[in-house]
Amino acid sequence: MSLSTSLSRRILFFIRLYVLHANSLLALEREYFSYQQRTYHNGESSGLILIIDLSEDSDKFLNQKLREAGEKWGCFMVINHGLSLSLMAEMKKTVRDLHERPCEVKRRNTDVLLGSGYKPRSELNPLYESFGLFDMSSPQDVNNFCDQLEATTDQRDIMLKYAKATDGLARDLSRRLAESYGVVDTHFYRGWPSQFRINKYHFNTETIGKSGVILHTDPGFLTILQGDEDVRGLEAMDKTSGSFFPINTLPSTFLVNLGDMATIWSNGRLYNMKHRVNCIDPKVRFSVSSFLLGPMDRDLEAPAELVDDEHPRLYKPISDGGLRKIRLSMNLHDGESLKFITIKDVNAVPKID
Repeated sequence: MSLSTSLSRRILFFIRLYVLHANSLLALEREYFSYQQRTYHNGESSGLILIIDLSEDSDKFLNQKLREAGEKWGCFMVINHGLSLSLMAEMKKTVRDLHERPCEVKRRNTDVLLGSGYKPRSELNPLYESFGLFDMSSPQDVNNFCDQLEATTDQRDIMLKYAKATDGLARDLSRRLAESYGVVDTHFYRGWPSQFRINKYHFNTETIGKSGVILHTDPGFLTILQGDEDVRGLEAMDKTSGSFFPINTLPSTFLVNLGDMATIWSNGRLYNMKHRVNCIDPKVRFSVSSFLLGPMDRDLEAPAELVDDEHPRLYKPISDGGLRKIRLSMNLHDGESLKFITIKDVNAVPKID
C-alpha cells in the first residue's frame, strides 16, 4: 500500500468520524426541539430552550448564543461540556448511595452557610430531601463533606473529580457571559464559593400532582443541574406569559439556569429563571445541583459597561449573604427580593441584623 493511499484512507476515516459525530449532535438537538414543540408550543407560549454545543469553534458566536438564551429564557442546555458520561453516571450512583445513609449520619452534614447543609423533608417541601456542601471549589470542603457522610474511597474520588469539573464549567460559562457583553473584568467571580447539593424527591403513586419543590429562583449567579433522565418533574416559567413548560433531561446534558445574582450583575438583562419540581412520574427522582453563588465579603453591582443613559442602574449593591437574608427573613423565594433593592425603592430595603 502506497503512502498516499494510506494517508487518503486515514483522512477519509476522520471525515466519516466527524460526520457521524456531527449527525449525532444534530439528532440530539432535533429530538429535544421536536419534544419541546409538542409540549411547550401549546398556544400560550412560544420559543425553545436551546441546546448549546460548547465545542463551537467561534467563541464570539458561542458567547452570543449563551447571552441570548440567558436573556430570553434564563436557562439553556449544554453538550460537549467536558464531563464524561461515565463520570456523570458514577455521580448519579453516588447520590443514590449517599441518600441511603441512616438519619444519624445524614444529620452530620451541618450548615456552613445558613441552609447549606442537610435538609430533611419539611412542611414547606414534604417530598424533598438533600445534602449540601458549601464550597465545592475547595478540595478540603469536599473531603469534609465525604467524611460527614462516610463516603467510600471511590465515592470520594468521584466527588472530587465531579466538583472540580462542574465548578470549572460554571466559571467558564460566567466568563463567556461577561465577554459577550464586552465587560473588561471577565473574571468578576473570583473568590465566589460554589455550593453543591444532591437532591432526592420522594415521589410515588400517591404523590402524583403534588409539589416536590415550590416555585423559586436560585439566589446565586449560575446553577448547573444534572437532572434525572428517568423521572420527569422540573418545570420553568415563561417570563412573558407566566405559563409553565417542562424541562426533561437528555443523556450527557446539563441544564444551566441563571439566578438572582446574575440579574443584579447584568443590570436586569439576564433572567433569573423561576422554576419548580412537581411529581409527574410515580418513582423517586434524584438530581445534582452545582451553584456558583456570589460575593460573600463584598457587594455586587452591575459593571460600568452595563450602565448608561439607556440602561440606568437598576439595583443597589448587595452581597450574596445580604440578599439571602432578605429572601429568608421575608419568606421570598421566587425573585421578589430584588424589588427591595431596586434603586427606585432603595429606602424600602429592610434592615436585617
